[in-house]
Amino acid sequence: MVRDAYKFALPPLIAGGVCLIPGWRVLAAILIFLGLFVFYFFRDPQREIPSDHNAVVSPADGHVVQIVDELLDGVMGHRISIFLAIWDVHVQRAPVSGRIASVVYKPGKFYAAMRSAASVENEQNIITVATPAGGLVFKQIAGAIARRVICWKSEGEIVSRGERVGLIRFGSRVDVWLPMEAQVAVRLKQKVKGGESLLAKWNSTT
Repeated sequence: MVRDAYKFALPPLIAGGVCLIPGWRVLAAILIFLGLFVFYFFRDPQREIPSDHNAVVSPADGHVVQIVDELLDGVMGHRISIFLAIWDVHVQRAPVSGRIASVVYKPGKFYAAMRSAASVENEQNIITVATPAGGLVFKQIAGAIARRVICWKSEGEIVSRGERVGLIRFGSRVDVWLPMEAQVAVRLKQKVKGGESLLAKWNSTT
């Protein structure tokens, strides 16, 4: 359970309990349900991290909504976009082991996370990980409901594949950009689990 859960879940639970005193049962039920759902939203399950050093794991739970070739800083690579529904786990994990080369916060809009424009125009954290096989970039992207992207790591920190790195509150999107040499291992609409599902593999020669 992420600690943020208590800050958001306890107020409606307490208010629901208070509403039971005068007999406002419907309102009490709504508030208590809301508080329990918030606890569910902030769950943080353990995951089985692949041991293959060439593995790139999904940074988030959700469904793959886009796989495209895209330029990033003048370099062509693969972009894989994952949509997180409000009922998905919202803790993000490092796709690979390496050093956090940069964490850049970019303010922006709050388009629906399913829209392609969200990758560029929405509020986001852009996290670059340096590895011996090359650089990898992944983005925590806010959506129409999610209005807060949180990164728990800083530039210069070392992360392990599958390590928890951040959180997006209440529905969102995560993009991963890989060099062209990487081999994409997922398909559109595939359900993935953060830290566990194989997203791609580095070229075996690296």
